[in-house]
Amino acid sequence: METEETYMLQIQNALVSLDLAERFFCCDLDACLGECCIEGDAGAPITRDEYEKLKSLLPEISDELMPQAREEIEANGVGYVDEEGDLVTSIVDGRNCVFTCYAPGGKCLCAVEKAFREGRVDFRKPMSCFLYPLRLTEYPTFTAVNYHRWKICRCAETLGRKLGLRLYQFMREPLIERFGKEWYDELCEACEAYLAEYGESDK
Repeated sequence: METEETYMLQIQNALVSLDLAERFFCCDLDACLGECCIEGDAGAPITRDEYEKLKSLLPEISDELMPQAREEIEANGVGYVDEEGDLVTSIVDGRNCVFTCYAPGGKCLCAVEKAFREGRVDFRKPMSCFLYPLRLTEYPTFTAVNYHRWKICRCAETLGRKLGLRLYQFMREPLIERFGKEWYDELCEACEAYLAEYGESDK
């Protein structure tokens, strides 16, 4: 584990923000209504393989998408290259990902994940969505893992604090899928050691 002065934990070939140890977090969909899938000026980052996978799922999930989303996909595809040169999911109305759908009460859901949970498809969602609110930045020799802080997730921090659940604990499943179980076990050990040395308080 790196010293506190670096403000990062080194886990194999990744540098991990101390936010994962220090912050409490547990998604509270009833409070935020899935706003993270709506707010923003671009879609979710995806790989070329994920683009092809999303395209292949359209026959199964198309009926659950918004009419304007189906029109956007038909005209321009499930993704596009944004101003920064990244491949991202297509959006409609300048905000909604084309794969969003809405439950009663205005709760935003992901049509892909909904189909996955119902056993209709074998793909949960793009890795960038699964890892959110963590964001990865790839460098030639390492991967940076950071927590995206914004007002929408304050309710998640409140619920996490109430439950005593740290960000690294809440993100167990996606982190294991992305980095592997051995990597995640090392992260847990590093976070526990850091908290034991520097205190349990949430900043």
